[in-house]
Amino acid sequence: MANKPRLVYKGMWLPFVLLVVCFAAWGIAANMTDPLVQVFSRIFSMSTLQASFVQFAYYGAYFLLALPAAFINRRFTYKTGVLTGLGLATLGAFLFYPASIAMTYGFFLVALFCLAGGLSILETSANPFVISMGPEGNATRRLNLAQAFNPVGTNIGVLLSASFILPNLNPATDAQRALMLPSQLTEIREQELAAVMGPYVAFAFVLLIIWVLIALKPMPARDETTRISPRVHFRPTVKRLLKNRHYAFGVVAQFFNVAAQTCTWTFTIQYVLGAIGGDEAGAGRYLQISLIVFLVARFAMVGLMGFIRPSLLLTMMAAIGVALALFAAGVPSIMGVWAVVALSACLSLMFPTIYGIALQGLGEDTKFGAAGLVMAIAGGAIMPMIHAATVDAYGPAIAFIVPGLCFAMVMIYGAFDLVSNRKSAAMR
Repeated sequence: MANKPRLVYKGMWLPFVLLVVCFAAWGIAANMTDPLVQVFSRIFSMSTLQASFVQFAYYGAYFLLALPAAFINRRFTYKTGVLTGLGLATLGAFLFYPASIAMTYGFFLVALFCLAGGLSILETSANPFVISMGPEGNATRRLNLAQAFNPVGTNIGVLLSASFILPNLNPATDAQRALMLPSQLTEIREQELAAVMGPYVAFAFVLLIIWVLIALKPMPARDETTRISPRVHFRPTVKRLLKNRHYAFGVVAQFFNVAAQTCTWTFTIQYVLGAIGGDEAGAGRYLQISLIVFLVARFAMVGLMGFIRPSLLLTMMAAIGVALALFAAGVPSIMGVWAVVALSACLSLMFPTIYGIALQGLGEDTKFGAAGLVMAIAGGAIMPMIHAATVDAYGPAIAFIVPGLCFAMVMIYGAFDLVSNRKSAAMR
């Protein structure tokens, strides 16, 4: 027992705990944002496609800022990357206050872009920072422990939306709002946007406190095993990564995984309203249940991986996801609603599993390879717009064909990894 390696180096427990809070923080932000498509569609009387620019701004920022984060981490330190990300995210969350006063959709998109850009830098920096905080032998266990708190954050985010945003939406329909006097409509929008603003400004103060605590805590720059020269050989690295079919296909699979996740959670409320009726607050409860399913299933999948090869489990759950999405599209009823909820169980293992499979054997290219996988989060910016356009054209039920196709791409990648490993084993 005396020779058992520490999970975290001596003196690093407080920084580790603070980073664990960061893992939960970006889960809170992402899932507090998902219902905003429905919220802004109601407040500004716009189409679902127009409202889906919420996700385009959010995940587009993730795509654009992941690579600069990799350069920050290579040139400076992980702590610098974390503080930069937290600072930009804090600014973005505070911008919700002037956006609520201006009452313009574009201002909210700017605020979301800043928030998500900061979280992109934070996420790209925090993963390797956690790895550097203890011995290499138990790095995977340490990172899994930190990542386990991300779905805790997602549940908090949905709870905040369900408790403080959705119940404060005025029940007036688009047609009813069109008949209102400008002063009456402005008053309603002020109240609704104030409800949107409150949780984000509170979140900004939480991020600010974390920033101060990390800034004041002395930390080693990075572990000796992860020390890299400030000089960055970018082009050769990118060429090697693109030639690696296993990695390149992994980025594509991650793109469609995040797309499936974002489409499912963003449009759950619209699906419930179309399938069984009710109001946004009631429909939001099904989204909350989905996130609880996601949290429980993530731990269950870790246990199953002790008996089932990760790529095989990935293939199986993606195939189930395809079936559930198609069922929801074809049977818009309470059974379809529960099929949509069950999709979260399929999603639970996908991000970390694809992440781990795609990075295998990259060696010194791992840092930029990891940034590429974060950039694949752009799937959450693009595919929800296609989903939204399908909602506008054919309704919220048929639109679930879109995440069904995304699950199919992940299934193909899982099968690709299985075949590749069998071929490698046969060659040996």
